[in-house]
Amino acid sequence: MRDVDFDISPGERVLLLGRSGAGKSTLIHALAGVLGGDDEGDGTGELLIDGHRPESARGEVGLVLQDPDSQVVLARVGDDVAFACENLGVARDEIWRRVPAALAEVGLDLPLNHPTSNLSGGQKQRLALAGVVAMRPRLLLLDEPTANLDPEGVTEVRDAVARTLQASGATLVVIEHRVSVWLDVVDRVIVLDPDGGLLADGSPAEVLQRNGRELAAAGVWVPGFPPALPRREPIDPGDRMPLLAASDLSVGRVEFGRRTPSVVNLQIDLDVAVGDSIAITGENGAGKSTLALTLAGLLPPAGGELSARPALADGLGTAPHRWRSRQLLTRVGMVFQDPEHQFLVADVRAELAVGPRALKLSETQVTQRVDELLDRLHLDALATANPFTLSGGEKRRLSVATVLATRPRLLVLDEPTFGQDSRTWEELVALLAELLRSGTAMLAVTHDTDFVEALAERTLRLETPIGALA
Repeated sequence: MRDVDFDISPGERVLLLGRSGAGKSTLIHALAGVLGGDDEGDGTGELLIDGHRPESARGEVGLVLQDPDSQVVLARVGDDVAFACENLGVARDEIWRRVPAALAEVGLDLPLNHPTSNLSGGQKQRLALAGVVAMRPRLLLLDEPTANLDPEGVTEVRDAVARTLQASGATLVVIEHRVSVWLDVVDRVIVLDPDGGLLADGSPAEVLQRNGRELAAAGVWVPGFPPALPRREPIDPGDRMPLLAASDLSVGRVEFGRRTPSVVNLQIDLDVAVGDSIAITGENGAGKSTLALTLAGLLPPAGGELSARPALADGLGTAPHRWRSRQLLTRVGMVFQDPEHQFLVADVRAELAVGPRALKLSETQVTQRVDELLDRLHLDALATANPFTLSGGEKRRLSVATVLATRPRLLVLDEPTFGQDSRTWEELVALLAELLRSGTAMLAVTHDTDFVEALAERTLRLETPIGALA
């Protein structure tokens, strides 16, 4: 990000837009005073909060990061919300008045002693927001705060932010790829140009009317400019060999402080065949990610049966969780909810080569697969970058690409479109559509209704505790 000029007045509510990798998170980290010193990068120009450098605005600025895992500090929900207030020296009685109020405001209805290790990704996002709300900052900075939330949760969190702003008069800067979520809350839109400076700056109505088409072409999700959906081509019924079958399946994880799994979903019946595309939806905390990990062979079933059919097992036993990691590579590929959980090496190109090299492909084959994915997912300019330094959207594309590099027969994706602008979303969805046409099967945990419309043939909606296939 460079050559950016703007002034934000007290009480303004700003939506910060731009294509994936334009520098939105970098800017918001700079406003929060957590970007790092001169030894971590280069900076020119001036950035001030109330006339002072951001680093000196302790307690005045609250930041909710793009990755909620990075903001969970303590083992219990109540303590985690209280943490920032304690660091600011707020009186104990006042802290414990603020904590339950903040949790209620963001719609996280859990006991104060509930383990933070047992929260879903969406619940962690609400927790992070509650901790910042409890601080009562004068400047509220939000980096895609609704990205992993179910549709009801998106509305709840947006409305909670609006109530907080109304009560406190705080200034807001929020990053979100999808403009429509925040249009009723913000009064200004700033759009970063990845080549430097600003593409647009003004009221939402002015910016969208004057620059709507240009912004959509640049990757901004502008109302009235829907993404291009791939053409669906059904697989020949004779080619739909069964791959995986679940019968009366229960799934669960071992929670903090317990020795046995806590079952989070019951009675799931599901058949997956070649070319199938199934979306797994439902409320945050319903067990979607746990189900995905189980279907991918990374967790054992907590009950019922999960059986790999011969077309998937290819000579192995029928229980995927008993397969070795090298055996999973070409059979089942899992994209985790947190992209960083998949990164192993120090640069993007090497990261994409890990899987193909584990399969002992020739260097020519490895290079061909890596180059193709770098180009298709707009990562070629980042080939030598450290994966952990990428933007959230870039990390998500890389995590998907690492799985595609081994060409598994079944893809299990947890929030595959998180953090994508409309251009990278279109490219990612088009690539997945090609894989489906070639016979790859896909199970995708998602809250992205556009993704469901584009690719899903069936939807498995998880309720608590029953999963019902529609």
